[in-house]
Amino acid sequence: MHVKRKSISTKVSITGIGLHSGIYTKVELHPAHAGSGITFVRADLGIRIPALQASTTALDHATTVGRDDVSVGTVEHLLSALMACGITDLDVHINGPEVPIIDGSALPFMHLIDAAGVRELGADVRVLRVKEPIEVVDGNRSIRMTPSNRLVVKYKIDFDHPTIGKQALAFDFHHDSFLKKIAPARTFGFKQDVDKLRAAGLARGGSIENCIVLDDSGVMNGPLRYRDEFVRHKILDLIGDLALIGRPVVGEITAYRAGHSLHSRFVEKILRAAEAEEDSVLIGAAAAESFA
Repeated sequence: MHVKRKSISTKVSITGIGLHSGIYTKVELHPAHAGSGITFVRADLGIRIPALQASTTALDHATTVGRDDVSVGTVEHLLSALMACGITDLDVHINGPEVPIIDGSALPFMHLIDAAGVRELGADVRVLRVKEPIEVVDGNRSIRMTPSNRLVVKYKIDFDHPTIGKQALAFDFHHDSFLKKIAPARTFGFKQDVDKLRAAGLARGGSIENCIVLDDSGVMNGPLRYRDEFVRHKILDLIGDLALIGRPVVGEITAYRAGHSLHSRFVEKILRAAEAEEDSVLIGAAAAESFA
């Protein structure tokens, strides 16, 4: 199963503050040629970092990719939007250490890609499709994928908080439904955790403008965009982390109380399974050729 490789038609940019670093950065999306993949380019340092699982360097509260002690943090919201738009080849120029949080969702990036225009490239990319179930379990947290001819995400969360509690959503991945149901869902945090993060030098750019903040009784900066905005944002994060596979993927995913760390382990397991499968195909082809 293959799909067309895609990039954007023209350069576009967006500027904002980093959620954790508190540093203002400019992000420019540049068209790229077929087969180049999605690459973060630290424009201030001249370092290119492939948006691949092998580049992942940190998963504390966000997904970070890096190379040679240079990194780009909070990449998941942008990657989620790129995956929803089918973008396979793109250079993301950034002049700082973190992708701007903007409003805490993927919607601004969807609008940015729409403004740039999406164009098909003269090449195909093979879709990764698992043949056997893949699962990662960590205590009462889990994530599992079973074979399917499309990408479906079923996510459940359970927070001991009156506003969140237990939430579940099944999402059939498609650009239009992502734009309407998932992209606007914002990141969220608890006031006591935000205070601790700031004491540790994180969440310096977090504010009521770019993050849902909850105290013990409820949302401090409502209203919510959806009653179940929290589980929708978890799906957004997962899709962004799946983008680090480096090519489209199909399967039915069931996640329970997962997060960036478990998503990362899951992606690693998918890639190992795909590599083993492709190795067996190559070995089989070589064996068949030797008997020809």
